[in-house]
Amino acid sequence: MSKKQFKAESKRLLEMMINSIYTHKEVFLRELLSNASDAIDKIYYKALTDDALSFNKDNYFIKLIPDQANRSLKILDTGIGMTKEELENNLGTIAKSGSLAFKKENEIKDGYDIIGQFGVGFYAAFMVADVVTVISKALGSDEAYKWESTGADGYTIEPVEKDSVGTEVILKIKENTEDENYDEYLQEYRLKSIIKKYSDFIRYPIKMDVTSNRLKEGSESEYEDYQEEQIINSMVPIWKKNKSELTDADYENFYSEKRYGFDKPIKHIHISVEGSIRYNAILYIPEKTPFDFYSKEFEKGLELYSNGVLIMEKCADLLPDHFSFVKGMVDSEDLSLNISREMLQHDRQLKLIAKNINKNIKSELLSLQRKEREKYEEFYQSFGRQLKYGVYNDFGANKELLQDLIMFYSSKEKKLVTLDEYVSRMPEDQKYIYYASGESIDRIEKLPQAEFVSEKGYEILYFTEDIDEFAIKMLMNYKEKEFKSISSGDLGIEGEDTKDESEANEKENKELFDFMKNILADKVKDVRISKRLKSHPVCLATEGEISIEMEKILAMMPNNQNVKADKVLEINNNHEVFQTLKDAFENDKGKLDLYTKLLYNQALLIEGLPIQDPVEFTNDICKIMV
Repeated sequence: MSKKQFKAESKRLLEMMINSIYTHKEVFLRELLSNASDAIDKIYYKALTDDALSFNKDNYFIKLIPDQANRSLKILDTGIGMTKEELENNLGTIAKSGSLAFKKENEIKDGYDIIGQFGVGFYAAFMVADVVTVISKALGSDEAYKWESTGADGYTIEPVEKDSVGTEVILKIKENTEDENYDEYLQEYRLKSIIKKYSDFIRYPIKMDVTSNRLKEGSESEYEDYQEEQIINSMVPIWKKNKSELTDADYENFYSEKRYGFDKPIKHIHISVEGSIRYNAILYIPEKTPFDFYSKEFEKGLELYSNGVLIMEKCADLLPDHFSFVKGMVDSEDLSLNISREMLQHDRQLKLIAKNINKNIKSELLSLQRKEREKYEEFYQSFGRQLKYGVYNDFGANKELLQDLIMFYSSKEKKLVTLDEYVSRMPEDQKYIYYASGESIDRIEKLPQAEFVSEKGYEILYFTEDIDEFAIKMLMNYKEKEFKSISSGDLGIEGEDTKDESEANEKENKELFDFMKNILADKVKDVRISKRLKSHPVCLATEGEISIEMEKILAMMPNNQNVKADKVLEINNNHEVFQTLKDAFENDKGKLDLYTKLLYNQALLIEGLPIQDPVEFTNDICKIMV
């Protein structure tokens, strides 16, 4: 019996495949089980067109037989088997797929689909085995053949005896090395875990003799080990069942079994799509933020299955960053997979699934927001920041998708409100959506700038997270209403009479304000009379795109470029302090210097900004006390 050689290109492909195509060696079992499932499927399809054949699903199975003593692992199936010619064609030419050819010949479109269509999965066995033996007897044949190979050096084919139709793949498992523990592929618990991970939803039973423990007969305390055949896989995936026959408990159990999280999901989404692209998905909105969610270590992504076989544990392309908190899985028959099944081609099907999932998640979140507000607010406390990052990211590409999902604390409602709820309550004369930024709700409520807006009866949104103002700057407006900070130079509230009076006061006190501005040098852009202050003597306003809160946030960045807001010191001309400033300007410029610095530092403290020279500030306070 002479050894046949692989073709040169096949030999090179085999070497590459063994060493680099697959990320994890354990996937060899996924590939062999998928091939075994295909072999049974082929009998099913033959039975559809051959009246002489009957197909009873209960008669078909796959079985694993590990043998630690001989370092062998056998995977046998009751499928269609292979003739000598098919062994030669399918296993002698790497990347020649018998499954793909069978699918084309039989024009299989619906129902049971063929999993293995790429022709190299079988050779993953060489990642863990020194010798791979295939014994097969084809349906309708009286002869059986053995194909055997030690890898890239070639293979042999010879006739053998085999009683039943089907295929046995026997792996001679490699010896352990310093880097690899090959023993694990002979251990019951490890084989079971690999099956559950990758092949739990193959539609035929995957059997294995499993060691169990029981009381010895006639004994009350002595136990003995025994072996019993068990079905390892669950076969019918939850996503293939009708939604009507599933309960909330079923979805929660699946969430727990798949270890998507240790919490209880707030919402589940079951999607079944037929049409130009076919897929099933079960998605979950978690209750709690994963401990590493806002860290570099967090990996987004959904489990991706092809015909019930796990292809990727984290398919990041299926989830946009703004919905990265979503857990779950997608199963599709229509994905274009490359030779290792582990890397997806970025094709139209994948993009379509991702686009549909994005829409479904938004729709479900909106439904939760409107129908189960308490649950939505619970979700928002955990993941609202991520939605706001989504508004800001990619230059606002997703802002319209997300704008109805974001919420902020309301000065009137004393709770979180949506932008739509805010706008629906706006008085007719209100031009802008007003907001205030600060470290906490308590601090924002004490801001002097809020007095005038609140007195007008206008609602103020409180921004307490570092992303809030950046997101709103990107959003720019909502339902044609622009956003306006209560600290901005022009609030759009002042009437003509107020404007005229303010301008007259500015002219009358121009020299005073120029003097104060000169004292503060480059610290402020201007000093002027305030149109917003009622009971407080002083505050800071801003001009331009950078606010004081944004300045504070940017200052904490690792690449701090010392970006500053254009600050304006506003003085309340109806406060007694203003008369003190005027008197000092007329009679004691030295005191005016002292008062100006004190008022500026007071305004900084109100905003939560650091005082440049605390010692000078305390000395200045002492000067007015003596």
